[in-house]
Amino acid sequence: MRIGLRTWEVRLGLLLVASSVTIYGVKYLLLGDPENTYQYIFNALGFLPINVLLVTLLINELLSVRAKRDRLNKLNMVIGTFFSEVGTGLLTYLSDRDPNLPKIRHDLVVTNAWTPERFSKVRGRLRRHTCMVAVGAADLQELCRYLKEQRGFLLRLLENPVLLEHESFTDLLRAVFHLTEELERRGDFAGLPASDVEHLAGDVERVYSRLIGEWLAYMEYLQRNHPYLFSLAMRSNPFDETASPVVR
Repeated sequence: MRIGLRTWEVRLGLLLVASSVTIYGVKYLLLGDPENTYQYIFNALGFLPINVLLVTLLINELLSVRAKRDRLNKLNMVIGTFFSEVGTGLLTYLSDRDPNLPKIRHDLVVTNAWTPERFSKVRGRLRRHTCMVAVGAADLQELCRYLKEQRGFLLRLLENPVLLEHESFTDLLRAVFHLTEELERRGDFAGLPASDVEHLAGDVERVYSRLIGEWLAYMEYLQRNHPYLFSLAMRSNPFDETASPVVR
């Protein structure tokens, strides 16, 4: 494959050089005036490095912007799948057990009128908010069952190479897998000591805090790029007590 590419490049280069020589030869034969022809050749050669520089920079920048946009779209498709299959349900389950949720619930009812400044302000408030999840033995048992059911889907997500470029979302998945492994290692949740329940609650809260941040970032992306997907996401908002997928 590599040899073929090099051969193609060499052939193209020879063709272009031969075409240039042919054009200048025809010009000389038809119009004469070799001094003007030589002068034009040297002028063109003098500007060639600048021309190559400008074209290379512009094309490289355009290709980089397009490639970045394509990667962002693919990445957010993966993130959207995560929230559709796992994230929204998990966020609903955990937020229902957050005793501090009333303090931030209003800030998380995203609407179409939100501006980038509003999203940024809410992110700042979330960084100052202490995420808490009050869980007991029954909650941990249910959470363990739910995460075990989703293990295959989460593993397939990790196989997607685009996720390697999104550090915060990768951290979320790592926290989810750690919580799943911790829960699976326990047998009887009803018999766990208070110290172990507190430890597991910390793992749950780690997932919860990262999940809120990724959910908010995804909502901002949808509002900016996919209004129809954003409409459904608003009507499925796990923090909005009046949310309903039914359009009224």
